[in-house]
Amino acid sequence: MKTPLVSGLLNFKGRVVLVTGAGNGLGAGIAARFAEAGADVAIHYRGNLEGARSVAGRIKALGSRALLVQADLTQQGAAESVVTEAVKKFGRLDVLVNNAGIYPMTPLLEIKQDEWQEVINTNLNGAFLCLQAAASQMIAQRDGGSIVNIISIEAFNPAPGHSHYSASKAGLDMLGRTAARELGKYGIRVNSVAPGLIWREGIENSWPDGVKRWNNAAPLQRLGQPEDVADACLFLASPAARWITGINLTVDGGMLTNQGY
Repeated sequence: MKTPLVSGLLNFKGRVVLVTGAGNGLGAGIAARFAEAGADVAIHYRGNLEGARSVAGRIKALGSRALLVQADLTQQGAAESVVTEAVKKFGRLDVLVNNAGIYPMTPLLEIKQDEWQEVINTNLNGAFLCLQAAASQMIAQRDGGSIVNIISIEAFNPAPGHSHYSASKAGLDMLGRTAARELGKYGIRVNSVAPGLIWREGIENSWPDGVKRWNNAAPLQRLGQPEDVADACLFLASPAARWITGINLTVDGGMLTNQGY
């Protein structure tokens, strides 16, 4: 394999990226960052059309093409439809970022079966179906590809009230590792990014105590920004990570360095 030039390692010009859950927040930041690197981006969203349109505007302003794709990924056939729409628009698919997810907070003994199933369906089953559909397309293209799953540090460091969320993200991490094992022969790399607490609009007012505790405990003493996670995705999807698959890259400002006792 010819070693790529350093100057082109993060150049995604001519590449197509699908980001799920990209209508706002972290997914929006990831989508915009790939566009900044030259990629055309399919923006999946479930309900936030206004947010998705705003992200598309940012991408077009950067000189890349954008496609809005609405779907509830828990529904049968939705993942295949999203991938099909992306390929119909752009002609191919090179990168999938599995970001779509929900983050409810309920004490373990109060979780109802419906709530448990909703979290697993959204965070794990939906990601699995997108991974499967994207990998099938990449195999058909016969030139590899990259899949990045957004998990969480709570996959390894559980928090009260998040048992369903933590379980879904731990499952997604192992799904990615297993997929890396099976898809490597096709040149498809599968990795995970585990963010810590990421800034979002109004978090300082809605959860001031949590923000303060995080900043005091994290060695880098700040919340993460969407771009911090997006850049990890760029790296893992790029030729700079061409011999990396089946790993988790933790992006948490050092939070997991804290002792648990």
